[in-house]
Amino acid sequence: MRSHLLAHLLYLLLAAGRDVTGKEVDRKPNFVLMMVDDLGIGDVGCYGNDTIRTPNIDRLASEGVKLTQHIAAAPLCTPSRAAFMTGRYALRSGLGSTGRVQVLLFLGGSGGLPPSETTFAKRLQQHGYTTSLVVSGSLSLFLALQGSDILADLQHALRNLTMLLVVGLFTLVCVHVCGLFEVSLWLFVALFFLSILATAVWCMPFKLLPTWNCIIMRNQEVTEQPMTVETLPQRLLGEAQSFIKRNVDNPFLLFFSLAHVHTPLFKTPAFAGKSRHGRYGDNLEEVDWMIGKITETVDSLGLANNTLMYFTSDHGGHLEDADSIIGQKGGWNGIYKGGKAMGGWEGGIRVPGIFRWPGRLAAGRVVDEPTSLMDLYPTLKYLAKDTQPDRQSDGYNLMPLLEGKVDRSEHEFMFHYCGIYLNAVRWHPPGSDSLFKVHFFTPNFSPPGAGGCYDTKVCLCHGDHVTHHSPPLLYDLFHDPSESRPLTPDTEPRYAEILEQTAKAVERHRNTLTNKQASDDTHSHPNADVPSVQSQMTWDKILWRPRLQPCCGTFPFCGCKEEPTHI
Repeated sequence: MRSHLLAHLLYLLLAAGRDVTGKEVDRKPNFVLMMVDDLGIGDVGCYGNDTIRTPNIDRLASEGVKLTQHIAAAPLCTPSRAAFMTGRYALRSGLGSTGRVQVLLFLGGSGGLPPSETTFAKRLQQHGYTTSLVVSGSLSLFLALQGSDILADLQHALRNLTMLLVVGLFTLVCVHVCGLFEVSLWLFVALFFLSILATAVWCMPFKLLPTWNCIIMRNQEVTEQPMTVETLPQRLLGEAQSFIKRNVDNPFLLFFSLAHVHTPLFKTPAFAGKSRHGRYGDNLEEVDWMIGKITETVDSLGLANNTLMYFTSDHGGHLEDADSIIGQKGGWNGIYKGGKAMGGWEGGIRVPGIFRWPGRLAAGRVVDEPTSLMDLYPTLKYLAKDTQPDRQSDGYNLMPLLEGKVDRSEHEFMFHYCGIYLNAVRWHPPGSDSLFKVHFFTPNFSPPGAGGCYDTKVCLCHGDHVTHHSPPLLYDLFHDPSESRPLTPDTEPRYAEILEQTAKAVERHRNTLTNKQASDDTHSHPNADVPSVQSQMTWDKILWRPRLQPCCGTFPFCGCKEEPTHI
């Protein structure tokens, strides 16, 4: 009798085990996406750097798949990240710039993804995923500082207006006192109050900008304002680790967007002075430590075999960013020409791309085919078994390429935008190793002969800021990845065919836009395209609005403090 009961119990346990195993097999994978801000592809050990220590990032590459032609959709934060999250060129979301302002500057602005757009997080939520974006509200300020020359121009213009009003008021007083002609009292009063108003507008927003923009939010609530910069890296890491631990038993998506290595650079004591490349190197080695901690958390919880981990940068390093005290504050883009905000030059758009998934992806695999940050959207959809209809996509599911089931990327053509302007196109001809890139225009470096736009720190995409090329500049990236030797009809037998095929691809691409039309700058820039979606980069949407300002406490005197969570 006892043996019969034991046998029956053993059967039940085995049956339960089979159920558990079945559930494990059927369970959807987790996703941990890690994105660094302004990281150059040449900054990382597994991409050729031998002077900055990145053992944890290198470990991800050795245990997974490394992409060597991973391309951002734009060389600047706002359009690149919009394309990353939606799987579509930023132009389709209205996040392509027509003028000088190319990024969203204020937390209190109204620009952003329109309601008609969707993100991979939104899609995964509809399929049972718990999602989290770990990044401080202060990131907007970090991103804003890349347009600091624009803010400086605004402040300068307001200061000039104030001075003009004050001088005008003083002149009228002198004229009135000298009896040259009568001046209305109302004019005095109007000029006086305008002077006060202009001074307030000039001083207050810029003085309070750090308080208003440097914040920490949890969901929709401001929890610290202004934030404590010194503890930010630890706090972001703690939030990411806590999210993973809370969701061990549920499929989850974590997008861990680091505030490093964008300026202003951190001064964490544990990493200060440890690298061979000043504060920038210190920050990068801190990034690597944080990536290691996230990997350690995933592995220690037994989640590695069911978690796709991804590491990248939003675009290339910022070559022009430096000062006399700190020295170089931006990254290194290796052999590739250009960098952040330099249009379609390779250094601004070729970024690290590493995927790790033990048991699913072969360790140490290297993929030399063209891929895009926009490919994450359809890849995550595929793995989450999301088969519902979607809008026009510019990315492709990467899994066949990552798993080695196919040898060719589906990206035969890629389109590189500078603002709303089609800057360059790359073509990977079928059955060929060649990779051609056509530049329709290039930014004018300043001063002339420099390697970037050092006068403004951000190259612009329109008017006199660019040089159009007719015929276009043509390079073979397979043989000339540094884009140093333009091809000619004499040096490239396929020259005419390349330009012809590229022109046809551009026409097909433009036909996929919601509404191709000329922009206000068409006469000076024939490559401008504007879809019918409302632009999110107009002054009306970019500039700060008091009613939209996140605030804890009483506006405008916002302020609150949160005790950091210890890891």
